[in-house]
Amino acid sequence: MTTTTDTVAPDRLAQREQSRRVHRRRVWGRTVLFHAVVLALTVVVLYPGAWMIMSSLKPSNDIIGNINLFPENGSLDNYWTALQGIGGVSTARFFLNSTILAVGAVMGIVFSSSASAYAFARIAFPGRNLWFSIMIGTLLLPFHVVIIPQYILFQNLGLVDTFAPLLVGKFLAVEAFFVFLMVQFMRNLPRELDEAARIDGAGHLRIFWSIMLPLMRPAIITSSIFAFIWSWNDFLGPLLYLKSPQNYSLPVALRLFVDQTTVSDYGAQMAMAVLALIPVLLFFLVFQRFLIAGVATQGLKG
Repeated sequence: MTTTTDTVAPDRLAQREQSRRVHRRRVWGRTVLFHAVVLALTVVVLYPGAWMIMSSLKPSNDIIGNINLFPENGSLDNYWTALQGIGGVSTARFFLNSTILAVGAVMGIVFSSSASAYAFARIAFPGRNLWFSIMIGTLLLPFHVVIIPQYILFQNLGLVDTFAPLLVGKFLAVEAFFVFLMVQFMRNLPRELDEAARIDGAGHLRIFWSIMLPLMRPAIITSSIFAFIWSWNDFLGPLLYLKSPQNYSLPVALRLFVDQTTVSDYGAQMAMAVLALIPVLLFFLVFQRFLIAGVATQGLKG
């Protein structure tokens, strides 16, 4: 009996060790495969950005038709050309126009959407659910459907070739996505805060300004990030309403470097595109810290 037990025990130990080795190999294989897939996806996602940066260092003749990613004789001449401007307008002017549009969009969306969200989330008025449903339904309406009537309206008002058509709607809470985002966030805030404020004699304006807005910091920062990026990168709106080069935003100004009838400066266009990305990256990096901090501490408030 002892001999049989002594013989079986090493066999079981060997089988267990073999099973552990097979398991470790499988885990190692899955880990390697996962990292390989993630690395491949990272390369695919980052390649356009890397190509744009590398192309900004190449002469225009080497950008089209050249499969090499890295420039043979890189230089910063394209950036100097881009900074000089085009069409008689300086690059600083294009940056200023885009900044006005982006900052104006952020201010309009934050104030109008938060006020509308407070009305939908905290004030019981007749037809609230109906109007909220209609507002959500506007998300299904493509922008291209309303282009013509909007353009005719602003043209009759004499506002074409100004920033007004691009900013008026932001201050009138026409961006249903941001209103919906803030409504859903505000509905999660305890109503006891409103009741306590009313007992102290506060009205809707005081409750909205002193209680709701501070607590809505994560939603406001999220909306600000999206509003800034979407406005900064908007091409169709400025292309429709802005006619004078001195009013062009950066996305519209970029197409001035490419002309099918004359010589196209692709190198300067790539350099301008790289410069246009810097404010967006800085804006996102700065406000992302506040966004994460707001989300992390949200459960500790109240």
